[in-house]
Amino acid sequence: MQDILEQLEQKRAAARLGGGQKRIDAQHAKGKLTARERIEVLLDEGTFEEWDMFVEHRCTDFGMEANKIPGDGVVTGYGMINGRLVFVFSQDFTVYGGALSETHAEKICKIMDQAMKVGAPVIGLNDSGGARIQEGVASLGGYADVFQRNVMASGVVPQISMIMGPSAGGAVYSPALTDFIFMVKDTSYMFVTGPEVVKTVTHEEVTAEELGGAVTHTTKSGVADMAFENDVEALLMLRRLYNYLPLNNKEKAPVRKSGDPTDRLDLSLDTLVPENPNKAYDMKELIVKTVDDGDFFELQPDYAKNILIGFARMDGQTVGIVANQPLVLAGCLDIKSSVKAARFVRFCDAFNIPVITFVDVPGFMPGTSQEFGGIIKHGAKLLYAYAECTVPKITVITRKAYGGAYDVMASKHLRGDVNFAWPNAEIAVMGAKGAVEIIFREDKGDPEKLAAKEAEYKARFANPFVAGARGFIDDVIQPHETRKRIARSLIMLKDKKIDNPWRKHGNIPL
Repeated sequence: MQDILEQLEQKRAAARLGGGQKRIDAQHAKGKLTARERIEVLLDEGTFEEWDMFVEHRCTDFGMEANKIPGDGVVTGYGMINGRLVFVFSQDFTVYGGALSETHAEKICKIMDQAMKVGAPVIGLNDSGGARIQEGVASLGGYADVFQRNVMASGVVPQISMIMGPSAGGAVYSPALTDFIFMVKDTSYMFVTGPEVVKTVTHEEVTAEELGGAVTHTTKSGVADMAFENDVEALLMLRRLYNYLPLNNKEKAPVRKSGDPTDRLDLSLDTLVPENPNKAYDMKELIVKTVDDGDFFELQPDYAKNILIGFARMDGQTVGIVANQPLVLAGCLDIKSSVKAARFVRFCDAFNIPVITFVDVPGFMPGTSQEFGGIIKHGAKLLYAYAECTVPKITVITRKAYGGAYDVMASKHLRGDVNFAWPNAEIAVMGAKGAVEIIFREDKGDPEKLAAKEAEYKARFANPFVAGARGFIDDVIQPHETRKRIARSLIMLKDKKIDNPWRKHGNIPL
């Protein structure tokens, strides 16, 4: 028995060493943690239960049969984050550069299958050079097996990808299918084809960082949600995000009560919106002053900045926040912001998270680049997301809600549950100046007459009471009582039930 125990411990030690001390040192020299160190930072201390530590690849080509490393380049298992179950796989770059083999993929698929059975999220810590070339099509098949599980798990359990090294070729599509993607600056990148292939095919000179680095994907492409300075910061922020999420689509998110009273008033909000309707203000200030403890976990903060999305809590309950940002493009909706917000609303709807929408939108962004880029279809994604959404929806119009953008931003017509407006809100087809120039175009040569008509239009239409008279607005509220009114609405909506008609799935305008 003693011999067997010693043999077991030797095998465990070999698996823990991965590709060897030299490669571990090389990983550390790049400022990166090893696969196991990452799991230690991510999970509660002493909770990790590892599976398939002794799995080895089955490849016999190119001399591979003589080079087998226990675990085969990925550490898999489950543990706890703040006492809540989570399944994790962490790719080990010290073993064949983290390249995915058939058995490597089987290990990932096994924990994903188990996560679906027990209803717990999956976190992938990606650090892989791609498919293991020596295995050819077997490794490609492994990728497809993982993709299939990503799709089956979508909307059933939350899936989070942390890119902590290279992710190239087929490796990028598993993260792309998950709910959130985090990256680490300077050490992680994602691209379908690398700089050498790009140079060969398109003759463009580009570095790996420019092509698919963390800054590129959080500012230009919108592929990643957030980028962090190093592995430790990224993993700690991932723990923070996890606290907002339910374990699966049949549960509600955890309630974390705070000492912040729900009836707290903030008189500074009464002067947040400037007198001049063309002057910008920071919508983030309203969010921070409304939610519990001023704690707003913003997602994609550097991409499509004209819309804000993220998680917060109201009376301890997780809520999703969507808000136009007047500081950027006057808060107009464009292609990028529509897609960014639509995806977030759909995530919240899938996982029982109420959506609070703060509206100050002058319309959709005009211009040839937007029209040629398909703003009609992309804008319709946000419309579709809100219309399909059945979780509690609370909307506050702070200033402008013009045209089709009024409809799209969680209006009463898209089954908004509670729709508030501040007293200075303007709900109209368009701004007073534009409306008057169309209605009274014959008076264009008379500026004084037009100015008088504009003032008359503003007095008559540029207020929330016309919409209120039709029941499109449930109440006109004082800005300082926004938190109290939202909190009360959430209590009222706690047991809301509404079902969409049965269908296999809708056909969102992709």
